[in-house]
Parts: sequence; C-alpha cells; structure tokens
Amino acid sequence: MTDLESAEDRRPPVMSDRVRPFASRAPAVRPSAPQEAVVSFDRLELREILDLYGRKVASGEWRDYALDFTAQKAVFSVYSRASECALYEIEKSPRLARKQGLYAVVASSGLVLKRGHDLRRVIAVLDKRLRLVSE
Repeated sequence: MTDLESAEDRRPPVMSDRVRPFASRAPAVRPSAPQEAVVSFDRLELREILDLYGRKVASGEWRDYALDFTAQKAVFSVYSRASECALYEIEKSPRLARKQGLYAVVASSGLVLKRGHDLRRVIAVLDKRLRLVSE
C-alpha cells in the first residue's frame, strides 16, 4: 500500500450526483387569525406536581400521566394503568382564579376533591403520608 492509497482511504466519502438529500417538506406559512393563548403549567408548578407523582410512582400507586393544554385550562392526568381512565386530574383554570381558585383536583367520577389558590395545598389531598399514632 502506498501513501497515496492510504490518504484516499482516510478521505470522507463524496456524495454522488445520483444521491440527493430529502427536500424540505415544511408547510407553507399562511397568515391566519390570531390564536388564543394556551394555558400551561410553569416550571415551579410542574416541579410540585412531578414531586408528588414521583413519590406515588415509587410507592407503586401511580404508573402513568398525561398533560393536556387548551385555551381554557391545563390538565395533569394521573393513571394507575395506561389503558384505564384517569384516577385524578390536577387542573389549572385561570378563569376561576378570582372566584374558586386557580387549581383543582378532580377524581375520576368528576367529584372536585379540593380547589384553591395554592397548588401545594390543593395537591396535598392526594399525598397521604404515614403518621405516627401513639397508643
């Protein structure tokens, strides 16, 4: 093997004229009506919810979750199995912020377990910690 052959082996392969990269399939940008703002959880709210979720997953009670964001509310749904309906939904509804509270925990039956302005207090209804009982 000569020095010329070894230098050719080290060169990156050249793209042939027959091979072309995929064309960009980005949709054409069309001006449309202004869209409504989507309600979502911020970083601190998600941290509180995911801390609770992590504890429940570690204890084996919960197994899956889903996030839904609409113009009216943001929902964090909790499942015990992926194929079932949600056990609980943690909702954030800005239109109820001044009346009943921004946050709510709703059971699978539709019963509102707790509603309020402070997320930590609202989701505390789902976090049943063990307490020492004296005899």
